Amino acid sequence: MIILAATPIGNLGDASRRLVEALEAAAIIAAEDTRTTQRLLAGLGVSNRPRLIALHDHNEKERAGEVVALARDQDVLVLSDAGMPTVSDPGYGLVAAAAAAGVTVSVIPGPSAVLAALAVSGLPTDRFTFEGFLPRKPGDRRGALAALAAERRTMVFFESPARLAASLADIAAALGAERRVAVCRELTKLYEEVVRGTASSLIEWAAAGVRGELVLVVEGAPAAQIAFPDAVTQVLELVRGGARLKDAAGEVSAHTGHSSRELYQASLAVRD
Repeated sequence: MIILAATPIGNLGDASRRLVEALEAAAIIAAEDTRTTQRLLAGLGVSNRPRLIALHDHNEKERAGEVVALARDQDVLVLSDAGMPTVSDPGYGLVAAAAAAGVTVSVIPGPSAVLAALAVSGLPTDRFTFEGFLPRKPGDRRGALAALAAERRTMVFFESPARLAASLADIAAALGAERRVAVCRELTKLYEEVVRGTASSLIEWAAAGVRGELVLVVEGAPAAQIAFPDAVTQVLELVRGGARLKDAAGEVSAHTGHSSRELYQASLAVRD
């Protein structure tokens, strides 16, 4: 079978007993970075020296078949550099190939930056959505956030320290300046930090420079406070004042909770 194993996201003490036992017994490990896996084995005091196969974003499509074939006859342990394989890490293509081939896939659960950040954020945890990394390009990032303006669930993102201030500014513009955000930095590590505030209030702090691995947890949209037809009227008023229709729909979406796409389409129909 193929065994997906979660590895520590920072603190080696979070390695589960099952993970250590699996590492000790593994004959084959498919790893995102074999050097990282070698350091993990050493750090956990594992004496086993399994065969290591590199399985990363650039070769997963080509190597998935090979790994699935190996898993027909023996267990293959799959590791990402940190956390759970397949979650913003390699592994999805491999699991899909294994499922199609009828090869069993099992899991050794463990550390997750997504769940850890959500738990300490202070934001609602009953319903949430994980959105992975925000797009690098400003236009793409703003478009992605505009599409989430009406999302009621708490949202979890990964982000680079170099883009944090720009992303917070875009969040404030697309979702509302008062939208609550928790920036979770270096989770489980020595300098773990959680900074909470509104999207607009955190921009200056982020612009001063932030280091380490980051997870952003963003409050979901409030329930719509006005009826949809009234929201469309607001969009049209902004357009009459000189705003672009797309921008007006995004602005009204941010403070009403209605979908920016639906507001855009309805306003466009009225104008036509």
